[in-house]
Amino acid sequence: MTLFDPENHTLDEAARLISNAEKQGTDAFMVGGSTVYSHERFDEFIKRIKENTSLPVIIFPNNVNAISKYADAIFFMSLLNSIEWWFILGAQIHGSFLVKEYGLEAIPMGYIVFGSDTSVAAVGRAFSLPVNKPQIAASYALAAQYLGMRFIYLEAGSGATMPIPPEGVSAVKNTINVPLIVGGGIRTPEQAKTTVEAGADMIVTGTLAERNIEELGKVIRAAKEAASRKSV
Repeated sequence: MTLFDPENHTLDEAARLISNAEKQGTDAFMVGGSTVYSHERFDEFIKRIKENTSLPVIIFPNNVNAISKYADAIFFMSLLNSIEWWFILGAQIHGSFLVKEYGLEAIPMGYIVFGSDTSVAAVGRAFSLPVNKPQIAASYALAAQYLGMRFIYLEAGSGATMPIPPEGVSAVKNTINVPLIVGGGIRTPEQAKTTVEAGADMIVTGTLAERNIEELGKVIRAAKEAASRKSV
């Protein structure tokens, strides 16, 4: 999946990037960002995306204002390692009726953030998890599964210097029975391959799509090739 932040692009840029990313083989688009604040701009951004792709558009919300009736679905997610009640359950309570009114497909997801030097960690007040103790993340993920969440998302953060280590991905995947999404810091085909081989069912790219669309294609192809070898 390819993630786009409305705060980083004009509508015309979004249209061009979306079209190019689809040509490179992405399977779905996520829309969101840690600092999204304008509901009107969020609506316009998603409308422009929908005009330029037939692929699913899934909201990746930072707060209640990032809910749009123009999307196909929304990751109805809980930031499991936040120290702030609002990001664990509060925003979900406040946004639930809006999701229902808009007829969005709600996809329950447990969201786990690593590191402390990214926007999502700062805004979401995430309690930093140690990357060298993967069983801690695995316990969070298993709790999310037992609570009924259908996906787990391990996030290094937009603009992270490195992706989540494969040992961490494997520890979580070997513990849970639901699909695992991994994002943040995946910029090379080798990193994509390693992440998928470690257990990721899906990877998310964002910054790379903004900087080099051809490199995005290489990353997508590497991930899909690794996934196809796993399924044989």
